Amino acid sequence: MDMRTLKCFVWTAELGNITKASAELGIVQSALSRKIKGLEVELGSPLFARLPRGLQLTQQGQQFLGHAKRILREAESARNQLKQNQPFNGTVTLGLSPTVSAILAPGCLEQVANEFPGISLNIVEGFSSIMLERLISGRIDVAVLTNPPRMTDINLEPAVTEQVVVVTAKGVRGMQPFYTVDELCRTPLLLTSAFRKVVDDQLSKFGKKLAPSNEVDSIEAIRIMVLKGLAVTVMPVSTFQSDIRDGRMNAFHIIDANLFRLLVIASPQETQITSAMIKIVDILSSQFTALSAEGFFRLS
Repeated sequence: MDMRTLKCFVWTAELGNITKASAELGIVQSALSRKIKGLEVELGSPLFARLPRGLQLTQQGQQFLGHAKRILREAESARNQLKQNQPFNGTVTLGLSPTVSAILAPGCLEQVANEFPGISLNIVEGFSSIMLERLISGRIDVAVLTNPPRMTDINLEPAVTEQVVVVTAKGVRGMQPFYTVDELCRTPLLLTSAFRKVVDDQLSKFGKKLAPSNEVDSIEAIRIMVLKGLAVTVMPVSTFQSDIRDGRMNAFHIIDANLFRLLVIASPQETQITSAMIKIVDILSSQFTALSAEGFFRLS
Protein backbone atom coordinates (compact mmCIF):
# COMPACT_ATOMS: atom_id res chain seq x y z
CA MET A 1 0.00 0.00 0.00
CA ASP A 2 1.60 3.28 -1.11
CA MET A 3 0.61 6.93 -0.96
CA ARG A 4 -0.30 7.07 -4.65
CA THR A 5 -2.73 4.18 -4.22
CA LEU A 6 -4.31 5.85 -1.19
CA LYS A 7 -4.71 9.09 -3.16
CA CYS A 8 -6.36 7.14 -5.99
CA PHE A 9 -8.76 5.54 -3.53
CA VAL A 10 -9.71 8.88 -1.91
CA TRP A 11 -10.46 10.59 -5.24
CA THR A 12 -12.47 7.59 -6.47
CA ALA A 13 -14.40 7.46 -3.21
CA GLU A 14 -15.29 11.15 -3.30
CA LEU A 15 -16.29 11.20 -6.97
CA GLY A 16 -17.97 7.78 -6.98
CA ASN A 17 -16.92 7.21 -10.57
CA ILE A 18 -13.80 5.64 -12.12
CA THR A 19 -14.03 7.79 -15.26
CA LYS A 20 -14.18 11.07 -13.34
CA ALA A 21 -11.46 9.99 -10.91
CA SER A 22 -9.08 8.88 -13.65
CA ALA A 23 -9.51 12.25 -15.38
CA GLU A 24 -8.75 14.14 -12.15
CA LEU A 25 -5.74 11.95 -11.34
CA GLY A 26 -4.36 11.90 -14.88
CA ILE A 27 -4.15 8.11 -15.20
CA VAL A 28 -5.99 5.69 -17.46
CA GLN A 29 -9.13 4.00 -16.16
CA SER A 30 -7.72 0.48 -16.40
CA ALA A 31 -4.70 1.39 -14.26
CA LEU A 32 -6.92 3.08 -11.68
CA SER A 33 -9.23 0.05 -11.57
CA ARG A 34 -6.24 -2.22 -10.99
CA LYS A 35 -5.01 -0.03 -8.13
CA ILE A 36 -8.42 -0.11 -6.44
CA LYS A 37 -8.77 -3.85 -6.93
CA GLY A 38 -5.24 -4.43 -5.61
CA LEU A 39 -6.03 -2.34 -2.53
CA GLU A 40 -9.18 -4.37 -1.89
CA VAL A 41 -7.19 -7.59 -2.16
CA GLU A 42 -4.50 -6.26 0.17
CA LEU A 43 -7.08 -5.17 2.77
CA GLY A 44 -9.16 -8.30 2.34
CA SER A 45 -12.39 -6.32 2.07
CA PRO A 46 -14.50 -4.88 -0.75
CA LEU A 47 -14.25 -1.09 -0.62
CA PHE A 48 -16.82 -0.34 -3.33
CA ALA A 49 -20.11 -1.75 -4.52
CA ARG A 50 -20.13 -1.60 -8.35
CA LEU A 51 -23.43 -0.09 -9.46
CA PRO A 52 -24.76 0.61 -12.99
CA ARG A 53 -24.27 4.39 -12.54
CA GLY A 54 -20.97 4.34 -10.67
CA LEU A 55 -19.42 3.21 -7.40
CA GLN A 56 -20.70 3.33 -3.85
CA LEU A 57 -18.55 2.88 -0.77
CA THR A 58 -19.23 -0.23 1.28
CA GLN A 59 -19.27 0.01 5.06
CA GLN A 60 -15.62 -1.10 5.07
CA GLY A 61 -14.86 1.50 2.41
CA GLN A 62 -16.44 4.27 4.50
CA GLN A 63 -14.31 3.28 7.47
CA PHE A 64 -11.13 3.08 5.39
CA LEU A 65 -11.74 6.46 3.73
CA GLY A 66 -11.23 8.28 7.03
CA HIS A 67 -8.03 6.34 7.67
CA ALA A 68 -6.73 6.99 4.15
CA LYS A 69 -7.30 10.74 4.37
CA ARG A 70 -5.61 10.88 7.77
CA ILE A 71 -2.59 8.89 6.54
CA LEU A 72 -2.15 11.21 3.55
CA ARG A 73 -2.41 14.32 5.72
CA GLU A 74 -0.02 12.98 8.34
CA ALA A 75 2.53 11.96 5.70
CA GLU A 76 2.40 15.43 4.13
CA SER A 77 2.60 17.12 7.52
CA ALA A 78 5.54 14.98 8.66
CA ARG A 79 7.44 15.50 5.41
CA ASN A 80 7.11 19.25 5.56
CA GLN A 81 7.69 19.51 9.30
CA LEU A 82 10.95 17.59 9.02
CA LYS A 83 12.02 19.56 5.98
CA GLN A 84 11.20 23.01 7.27
CA ASN A 85 11.38 22.46 11.03
CA GLN A 86 8.94 25.30 11.51
CA PRO A 87 6.64 25.80 14.52
CA PHE A 88 2.90 26.21 14.07
CA ASN A 89 2.84 29.99 13.90
CA GLY A 90 2.47 32.74 11.35
CA THR A 91 -0.38 34.18 9.32
CA VAL A 92 -2.49 32.04 6.99
CA THR A 93 -5.10 33.48 4.64
CA LEU A 94 -7.93 31.06 3.89
CA GLY A 95 -10.31 31.54 0.98
CA LEU A 96 -13.86 30.22 1.27
CA SER A 97 -16.81 30.45 -1.09
CA PRO A 98 -20.02 32.12 0.18
CA THR A 99 -21.81 28.75 0.16
CA VAL A 100 -19.41 27.16 2.68
CA SER A 101 -18.09 30.12 4.67
CA ALA A 102 -20.91 30.16 7.21
CA ILE A 103 -20.57 26.48 8.08
CA LEU A 104 -16.75 26.19 7.97
CA ALA A 105 -15.38 29.52 9.22
CA PRO A 106 -16.68 29.43 12.85
CA GLY A 107 -15.31 25.94 13.55
CA CYS A 108 -11.96 26.70 11.93
CA LEU A 109 -11.53 29.94 13.89
CA GLU A 110 -12.49 28.25 17.15
CA GLN A 111 -10.13 25.30 16.62
CA VAL A 112 -7.21 27.56 15.71
CA ALA A 113 -7.80 29.77 18.76
CA ASN A 114 -8.00 26.78 21.11
CA GLU A 115 -5.22 24.59 19.70
CA PHE A 116 -2.81 26.80 17.74
CA PRO A 117 -2.77 30.33 19.17
CA GLY A 118 0.47 31.02 17.30
CA ILE A 119 -1.41 30.92 13.99
CA SER A 120 -3.22 34.06 12.86
CA LEU A 121 -6.03 32.92 10.56
CA ASN A 122 -7.49 35.42 8.11
CA ILE A 123 -10.57 34.31 6.14
CA VAL A 124 -11.67 35.93 2.90
CA GLU A 125 -14.82 35.14 0.92
CA GLY A 126 -15.16 34.81 -2.82
CA PHE A 127 -16.28 32.51 -5.60
CA SER A 128 -14.08 29.53 -6.46
CA SER A 129 -12.70 30.98 -9.68
CA ILE A 130 -11.53 34.07 -7.80
CA MET A 131 -10.08 32.03 -4.94
CA LEU A 132 -8.19 29.82 -7.40
CA GLU A 133 -6.69 32.84 -9.12
CA ARG A 134 -5.63 34.31 -5.76
CA LEU A 135 -4.16 30.99 -4.66
CA ILE A 136 -2.07 30.68 -7.81
CA SER A 137 -0.84 34.27 -7.46
CA GLY A 138 0.00 33.78 -3.78
CA ARG A 139 -2.50 36.31 -2.43
CA ILE A 140 -4.15 33.58 -0.34
CA ASP A 141 -2.54 30.47 1.14
CA VAL A 142 -5.28 27.83 1.30
CA ALA A 143 -8.74 27.64 -0.29
CA VAL A 144 -11.83 25.46 -0.47
CA LEU A 145 -12.80 25.19 -4.13
CA THR A 146 -15.89 23.90 -5.92
CA ASN A 147 -15.39 21.47 -8.84
CA PRO A 148 -11.91 22.84 -9.65
CA PRO A 149 -10.11 22.06 -12.92
CA ARG A 150 -7.17 19.67 -12.94
CA MET A 151 -4.06 21.40 -11.62
CA THR A 152 -0.40 20.40 -11.66
CA ASP A 153 1.01 23.26 -9.56
CA ILE A 154 -1.62 23.17 -6.78
CA ASN A 155 -2.20 20.36 -4.29
CA LEU A 156 -5.87 19.29 -4.29
CA GLU A 157 -7.39 17.17 -1.50
CA PRO A 158 -11.01 16.09 -2.06
CA ALA A 159 -13.08 16.91 1.02
CA VAL A 160 -16.69 15.94 0.27
CA THR A 161 -19.13 15.42 -2.57
CA GLU A 162 -22.69 16.59 -2.03
CA GLN A 163 -25.91 16.63 -3.99
CA VAL A 164 -27.30 19.72 -5.65
CA VAL A 165 -30.99 20.20 -4.79
CA VAL A 166 -33.85 22.55 -5.61
CA VAL A 167 -34.79 24.73 -2.62
CA THR A 168 -38.13 26.51 -2.08
CA ALA A 169 -40.01 28.15 0.75
CA LYS A 170 -41.95 25.77 2.98
CA GLY A 171 -45.12 24.42 1.41
CA VAL A 172 -45.00 26.10 -2.00
CA ARG A 173 -44.24 22.93 -3.95
CA GLY A 174 -47.26 20.84 -3.13
CA MET A 175 -47.08 17.04 -3.11
CA GLN A 176 -44.49 16.44 -5.84
CA PRO A 177 -41.41 15.21 -3.94
CA PHE A 178 -38.80 15.81 -6.66
CA TYR A 179 -37.85 17.78 -9.78
CA THR A 180 -36.96 16.39 -13.18
CA VAL A 181 -34.21 17.93 -15.29
CA ASP A 182 -36.78 19.25 -17.77
CA GLU A 183 -38.80 20.88 -15.00
CA LEU A 184 -35.65 22.35 -13.47
CA CYS A 185 -34.67 23.89 -16.80
CA ARG A 186 -38.13 25.45 -17.17
CA THR A 187 -38.23 26.91 -13.66
CA PRO A 188 -37.25 30.57 -13.14
CA LEU A 189 -34.47 30.48 -10.55
CA LEU A 190 -32.56 32.91 -8.39
CA LEU A 191 -28.92 31.90 -7.99
CA THR A 192 -25.37 33.18 -8.09
CA SER A 193 -23.57 33.59 -11.40
CA ALA A 194 -20.81 31.24 -10.24
CA PHE A 195 -23.14 28.43 -9.25
CA ARG A 196 -25.20 28.83 -12.43
CA LYS A 197 -22.02 27.95 -14.32
CA VAL A 198 -21.42 24.88 -12.12
CA VAL A 199 -24.95 23.60 -12.82
CA ASP A 200 -24.94 24.47 -16.52
CA ASP A 201 -21.60 22.70 -17.00
CA GLN A 202 -23.14 19.49 -15.65
CA LEU A 203 -26.45 19.92 -17.49
CA SER A 204 -24.57 20.33 -20.77
CA LYS A 205 -23.84 16.59 -20.67
CA PHE A 206 -27.60 16.08 -21.06
CA GLY A 207 -27.88 18.72 -23.77
CA LYS A 208 -29.68 21.02 -21.32
CA LYS A 209 -29.16 24.36 -19.61
CA LEU A 210 -31.01 26.45 -17.05
CA ALA A 211 -33.58 28.94 -18.30
CA PRO A 212 -32.58 32.62 -18.25
CA SER A 213 -33.38 33.94 -14.79
CA ASN A 214 -32.27 36.35 -12.10
CA GLU A 215 -28.79 36.27 -10.62
CA VAL A 216 -27.51 37.82 -7.41
CA ASP A 217 -24.05 37.15 -6.05
CA SER A 218 -25.21 37.08 -2.44
CA ILE A 219 -26.17 33.87 -0.65
CA GLU A 220 -27.96 35.79 2.10
CA ALA A 221 -30.06 37.75 -0.42
CA ILE A 222 -31.07 34.48 -2.10
CA ARG A 223 -31.92 32.98 1.29
CA ILE A 224 -34.20 35.90 2.20
CA MET A 225 -36.00 35.79 -1.15
CA VAL A 226 -36.57 32.04 -0.88
CA LEU A 227 -37.81 32.31 2.72
CA LYS A 228 -40.33 34.94 1.60
CA GLY A 229 -41.59 32.62 -1.12
CA LEU A 230 -40.43 35.05 -3.82
CA ALA A 231 -37.81 32.79 -5.38
CA VAL A 232 -36.75 29.20 -6.05
CA THR A 233 -33.07 28.32 -6.14
CA VAL A 234 -30.78 25.39 -6.83
CA MET A 235 -27.90 24.94 -4.41
CA PRO A 236 -25.68 22.33 -2.72
CA VAL A 237 -27.67 20.77 0.09
CA SER A 238 -25.38 22.15 2.82
CA THR A 239 -25.92 25.79 1.84
CA PHE A 240 -29.35 26.08 3.47
CA GLN A 241 -29.21 22.90 5.56
CA SER A 242 -30.14 24.66 8.81
CA ASP A 243 -33.25 26.22 7.24
CA ILE A 244 -34.20 22.88 5.69
CA ARG A 245 -33.82 21.01 8.98
CA ASP A 246 -35.79 23.63 10.89
CA GLY A 247 -38.64 23.43 8.39
CA ARG A 248 -38.32 26.95 6.99
CA MET A 249 -37.37 25.63 3.55
CA ASN A 250 -38.08 22.51 1.52
CA ALA A 251 -35.43 20.76 -0.60
CA PHE A 252 -36.05 18.43 -3.55
CA HIS A 253 -33.88 15.88 -5.33
CA ILE A 254 -33.37 16.14 -9.10
CA ILE A 255 -34.19 12.57 -9.99
CA ASP A 256 -32.82 12.08 -13.51
CA ALA A 257 -29.45 13.84 -13.19
CA ASN A 258 -26.70 13.41 -10.65
CA LEU A 259 -25.90 17.08 -10.15
CA PHE A 260 -23.21 17.44 -7.51
CA ARG A 261 -20.67 19.72 -5.94
CA LEU A 262 -17.17 18.44 -5.16
CA LEU A 263 -15.46 20.50 -2.47
CA VAL A 264 -11.68 20.37 -2.58
CA ILE A 265 -9.06 21.73 -0.17
CA ALA A 266 -6.43 23.46 -2.29
CA SER A 267 -2.96 24.45 -1.09
CA PRO A 268 0.49 25.15 -2.55
CA GLN A 269 2.83 22.36 -3.52
CA GLU A 270 5.39 20.98 -1.08
CA THR A 271 8.13 23.52 -1.78
CA GLN A 272 5.90 26.50 -0.99
CA ILE A 273 3.73 25.32 1.89
CA THR A 274 4.46 26.17 5.51
CA SER A 275 3.70 24.16 8.63
CA ALA A 276 0.99 26.65 9.57
CA MET A 277 -0.69 26.18 6.18
CA ILE A 278 -0.52 22.40 6.61
CA LYS A 279 -2.20 22.71 9.99
CA ILE A 280 -5.03 24.81 8.48
CA VAL A 281 -5.51 22.08 5.85
CA ASP A 282 -5.71 19.53 8.69
CA ILE A 283 -8.25 21.67 10.55
CA LEU A 284 -10.38 22.08 7.41
CA SER A 285 -10.35 18.33 6.89
CA SER A 286 -11.41 17.70 10.49
CA GLN A 287 -14.22 20.26 10.14
CA PHE A 288 -15.45 18.52 6.98
CA THR A 289 -15.35 15.17 8.78
CA ALA A 290 -17.38 16.53 11.71
CA LEU A 291 -19.95 18.21 9.45
CA SER A 292 -20.28 15.04 7.35
CA ALA A 293 -20.91 13.01 10.49
CA GLU A 294 -23.70 15.47 11.37
CA GLY A 295 -25.25 14.91 7.93
CA PHE A 296 -24.69 18.47 6.70
CA PHE A 297 -23.86 17.33 3.18
CA ARG A 298 -26.84 15.07 2.57
CA LEU A 299 -30.60 15.44 2.42
CA SER A 300 -32.10 13.47 5.30
